[in-house]
Amino acid sequence: MRSKMISLLTGTTALALSGTMALAACPPATVADMKGLSPTFPQQFELAEFESAASCDLGFAENPAIADLNARITGNPDLPPLAERLPEEPLVVAPYTAIGQYGGTLTGASRGTESGTSDILSVRHVNLVRYADDLKTIVPNVAKGWAWNDDYTQLTFTLRKGHKWSDGAPFTAHDVAFWYNDILTNPAITEKVPGRWLFNDEPAKVEAVDDLTVRFTFPAPQPNLINRWAMDYGQTFLPRHFLGRFMDKYNDDAAALRAEHGFASEKEAVDFYYGASDWKDVPSPLLKDPAKAAAIGTAVMPTLESHILVAEDSNGRRLVANPYFHMVDTAGNQLPYINEIREDYIPERDVVNLKVMNGEITWKQQAMELNDFPLLKENEAKGNYTVTLAPTLGETVYYSFARNHKDPVLREIFNDPRFSQAMSMGLDRGEIREIVYLGQGTPAQAIPVEARTVDFVPEYALTQFTQHDVDAANALLDEMGLTKGPGGKRMRPDGKPLAIRILFASQGSPVQLHELARGMWEDLGITVDLREVTSDEYRATANANDVDVFIWKNDGISGPFIAQDATMLVPPFGDFFNPGGGFEWAKWHQTDGAEGIEPPADIKKLWDLADQFLSVPLGSEDSSRIGEEIVRIHADNMLKIGVVAEIPSPYVYHNSLQNVQPLTAKTYDYYWTYPYRPQQWFLEN
Repeated sequence: MRSKMISLLTGTTALALSGTMALAACPPATVADMKGLSPTFPQQFELAEFESAASCDLGFAENPAIADLNARITGNPDLPPLAERLPEEPLVVAPYTAIGQYGGTLTGASRGTESGTSDILSVRHVNLVRYADDLKTIVPNVAKGWAWNDDYTQLTFTLRKGHKWSDGAPFTAHDVAFWYNDILTNPAITEKVPGRWLFNDEPAKVEAVDDLTVRFTFPAPQPNLINRWAMDYGQTFLPRHFLGRFMDKYNDDAAALRAEHGFASEKEAVDFYYGASDWKDVPSPLLKDPAKAAAIGTAVMPTLESHILVAEDSNGRRLVANPYFHMVDTAGNQLPYINEIREDYIPERDVVNLKVMNGEITWKQQAMELNDFPLLKENEAKGNYTVTLAPTLGETVYYSFARNHKDPVLREIFNDPRFSQAMSMGLDRGEIREIVYLGQGTPAQAIPVEARTVDFVPEYALTQFTQHDVDAANALLDEMGLTKGPGGKRMRPDGKPLAIRILFASQGSPVQLHELARGMWEDLGITVDLREVTSDEYRATANANDVDVFIWKNDGISGPFIAQDATMLVPPFGDFFNPGGGFEWAKWHQTDGAEGIEPPADIKKLWDLADQFLSVPLGSEDSSRIGEEIVRIHADNMLKIGVVAEIPSPYVYHNSLQNVQPLTAKTYDYYWTYPYRPQQWFLEN
């Protein structure tokens, strides 16, 4: 590798010397002014590509505070020079409008340690690839490149030479293979392999061909799977050097090390740091057992993300910039620009709004509701922030009555599509639209795919039973034998009053919506009990199949999302974070009928259809044909009742935050800020 002089200047590129030859300075290209350069992928370059296109040699600059920030990372050694921290092949990023300045703290708000955190998690997130902000183009990130074989059964990633973890250890293809082979599919560590990482119920083969090449081989074609790395929260790599030291396979002294630190098994050691989950908002060792974390001397796992956790308690998290991060801007400055991230846990929506209006929040989009917009807009100048609206994907709130309810009488009622049809027509979506959504959006049913991202949704699936028709709703309930008793209350077939409980978390749906729905359904003679709980409590109860109706935003349904992950297409029609019911149907399928409840014939078809859907390229004729059949089964069974779709939604940012791009869409499906490159955000002094 040719030598490079590291400039200690901030925000500029110094002339560098290679031997005795003076090298030209590189143009500080931005998206606003690309200096005549046209990258292969939008808004970013590989280093050699940038230098060749600009006829320059890029000198590098570091954050002047990086040594102090590194000192706050428990267990990290002193920093070597920047040339030894950057990959030999860093990713060169064109900022949106300006070369940034270092410093400052980005403050965000979540409801709790595992509640409403994904927005702030996305600010530091990386994966092998990502979507550009057009939400159409997949571009390199951690990986330098990728290639499929002809039949989409083999996917090969090429990594960046010299890339390092946040503690300075090399990041290699072996860390990807370690994640899959030694953690995810190792029964001593992971009791049950997540279904989304099995393919036709079989594992993939993951092998490190060499340090820079990792190959995934699948038992069936997976032409859309690259989308998982581009839009998913899960990271398919773990630090083998860090976790492997507790495993006998990698360390002859692992048993002694486990005993020294009080771990009874390999699983216990891994769980302490990783939590057997790639969802990074699980309580870290700093919260689970701070004394133990301090005694071990390495508080958290190394990361490849832009920021690493250095403090966590019941009030929130603090993170500092990763001194080994793999991106630089077009002036050679190592990213991220922002020194710290502060995530405060604030469960009360009103308190969050107050902090926004006081100018105390730097960035917030998750769980910001449209009916907050007028108040926040009115106080923009006072709080020195901007609040604006973005299009949304997957924001339609759904009601899904528990088809596998533990009460056999309710189970029979809820499995009759007429019940969902009646309850749907009992909703006055016009009134809901005006009161809850400020007159915005379009009444629509909830189906398992976002219609604006595919071409195969039949119109009736979105519009059926959305009209407010109390007479028709009552006629269907009467037809079912749910007769009215004293006080006009409907009765179950066993003579008990028909009562349902709406358990909900405001992170997933607005309070006003449920208050209106309760009144509208009580007008049909249904007794409705309404109770708000935390997101954690809702998820725990729903995943235990102890709710009458499953309620959340209908996310995880964009075309690229469902084309690589059938979670929303088949029972139980959701995941832990957004459970959709159908647990007993899923158990029946998983055990070949030995356990659970046998589903209706058309529901059984969904598993085979989903396998077919995942095996063909999205947008192909076969994909559209299979996708339409899946949608029709969901719609004909009325598995989920939708309310209002295509709702614009607010997000806010402090006016000191620069290089913020208007959101193409506000959506979890593309992992919130991930397409918008928050590593190039900076805070103006």
